[in-house]
Amino acid sequence: MGGHHEHEIKIPDYRIYKVDNVPELVKVKNILATEGLKDPWLRNEVWRYPPNRGSRYAQYFKCWFRGKRGLTIAFGLAASIIAVEKTYEHFYPPVHHHRKPYFPSSSL
Repeated sequence: MGGHHEHEIKIPDYRIYKVDNVPELVKVKNILATEGLKDPWLRNEVWRYPPNRGSRYAQYFKCWFRGKRGLTIAFGLAASIIAVEKTYEHFYPPVHHHRKPYFPSSSL
């Protein structure tokens, strides 16, 4: 019952992470170098930036439109239902009961 894991945890080698592969960290490294400083721990932040991730907008697009298919379908269905409702209201406007009729009936 639980807790008996025979798989070993694989820790990646620290030498695979290079600051030169991440443009954001290279910018930080250059800013520090202009001040005469050096950050020996900057390599520890490389794992936060996965390779081939694209720009910020590409990440946003992937997150909302490819990664969450249910949310995309929900937004699509909501937009189509709103469009159908607006089209129906255009052709069949709702009757306002609190307005006086233009041609009053003779029974009043």
